[in-house]
Amino acid sequence: MAIAVASSRRVLIATAGTDAESTFEIGSVSKALTGLLYSDALERGVVSPTTTLGEVLPLDGFGPIAAVSLGSLAVHRSGLPRLAPGMSVLRRSLAFSIRGANPYGETVAELVEQTRGVRVGSPRPRYSNLGFQLLGHATASADGRGYGRLLHEVLGPRYSTPSRQDDLDDADLQGASRLGRLVEPWVGEALAPAGGIRASVSTIGGLLRSILDHTAPGLTALRPVADFSPGVRIGVAWITVPYRGRTITWHNGATGGFSSWIGIDREAGVGVAVLSARHGAVDRPGFRLLEEIATSGSAVLG
Repeated sequence: MAIAVASSRRVLIATAGTDAESTFEIGSVSKALTGLLYSDALERGVVSPTTTLGEVLPLDGFGPIAAVSLGSLAVHRSGLPRLAPGMSVLRRSLAFSIRGANPYGETVAELVEQTRGVRVGSPRPRYSNLGFQLLGHATASADGRGYGRLLHEVLGPRYSTPSRQDDLDDADLQGASRLGRLVEPWVGEALAPAGGIRASVSTIGGLLRSILDHTAPGLTALRPVADFSPGVRIGVAWITVPYRGRTITWHNGATGGFSSWIGIDREAGVGVAVLSARHGAVDRPGFRLLEEIATSGSAVLG
């Protein structure tokens, strides 16, 4: 496990059983990074909220999905299902449960093919991994770069988006299930924007600091623009909620062997990240630590 606590001036890191440079699967915290990339692309005029998937991805003849806008994907109001309908979800879930197998692994071309004829529902709030996979790859395609290259060139080279297990090295931790069984890494080119990024705690700590000192690209992603559920607002992936009298902007993540949480108290000017190489929610300690830091941040962070 590793924890980062940040202000605009410094980052404090604590680790247990690892070091500050080993990488974790950050799961759906990847969506928060995709939010920054998309918002940065908006600011640069590469895409607009009304840009459709069919304008930037090869979806001719695929049906209604081609008309889905990037703006609707950004706030989980696209009407797309949680996962691509062509994934054979039950078979993959069984393989993971029995063998700890990676349920992903598609290329971007395979992901696009899985969306052929997908039914697009009503534009109500509905969390969609598929939606953020497509948002990230659509943004990268519009910018003329693959997603991994866009991530490196906009947010920095210390993130990785492994497509195969062979892409991993000694710095990449292996995760374990809730019961402690080692599981296969969740890798795959298509997965990256929604859940396939790896990062170290020092890298995530640096991201927190850059958000708090307003140097991170795409900061408008954190600004809540739509209701997501009662009392909950959403920006581009980033969720904003009231918590014990404070306002917290956050996202969490989980893969088969990892769990993650990142949160910011923008009024207090502090942030926290919790990364674990074991499956099991870390939201509660993340929220509690951020509350403690927010109320005594000047003493802790100097």
